Amino acid sequence: MTSIQQQVHTWLEEGRVDIFLAYRMVEGHPLPHAFTRERIDETDTLVTGPARYSLEKFATHIASRYPDAKIGMVARDCNQRALNVLQVWNQLKPGQVDTVPVNCCPSLLKPHADCSYLEPKPAGHVKLERGQDPNQSLAQADTLPRAERFDRWMYEFSKCIKCYGCRNICPVCFCKDCSLEHPDLIGTGHLPPDIPIFHLVRAVHMAGRCIDCGLCEDACPAEIPLRLLYRKVNAIVKDLFGYETGSGDTLPPFSILGDKPTMSPQPLLAVSQE
Repeated sequence: MTSIQQQVHTWLEEGRVDIFLAYRMVEGHPLPHAFTRERIDETDTLVTGPARYSLEKFATHIASRYPDAKIGMVARDCNQRALNVLQVWNQLKPGQVDTVPVNCCPSLLKPHADCSYLEPKPAGHVKLERGQDPNQSLAQADTLPRAERFDRWMYEFSKCIKCYGCRNICPVCFCKDCSLEHPDLIGTGHLPPDIPIFHLVRAVHMAGRCIDCGLCEDACPAEIPLRLLYRKVNAIVKDLFGYETGSGDTLPPFSILGDKPTMSPQPLLAVSQE
């Protein structure tokens, strides 16, 4: 047994966790699997990747049905940020999920995009005739004139087939009533979706919430550079409020209501102007 397999076996055997979320090889592909004490010998088949799924999403579903369940999970940096966000939003109890840290891995479909919560480090930057280059950093994207950036994003949004893959795979999407299905916001029964309202609604929803795991971009069949888009809205939130998603136990600024907010925007001059 590997050290991680032995650790999970011990946790289950000693009752430290009731269930452990990781991966198991099925037909040569690592798929999400729930390891339990009742079938503890399965821990011999546990792997940590290289595939990535929203294990955190499974954890929230388990916790909603079994509130007192003790859950274990393999966690990369982005998984841990997602768990922090889910705890802040009361989707998981503090300490309910016990994690085994594992190394970050490149996105399967976008090998250039690391999982270190930093800007991608592309080998080179080629200016596209249409659309946004998913390899570029935010700094590179912001060098384009405003009108050109607008045209490029509109082109990207026009490729959308409204499959909801970005929402469904997202580890921090948990709303019971999704605004992307609200008839007064998003029209139904036609493709492409209303441009650009579908993606702008989701981008605003991701501001201060996206943990930059890149799963949405991996899942998108139209190859829209969603990770770049959500990095941009998170950067705006950080510039305005000094808030960094998933780094602590503070609610994001857009969730704060009432007469006594706990954070306020920085002076507008601190935000980059064109």
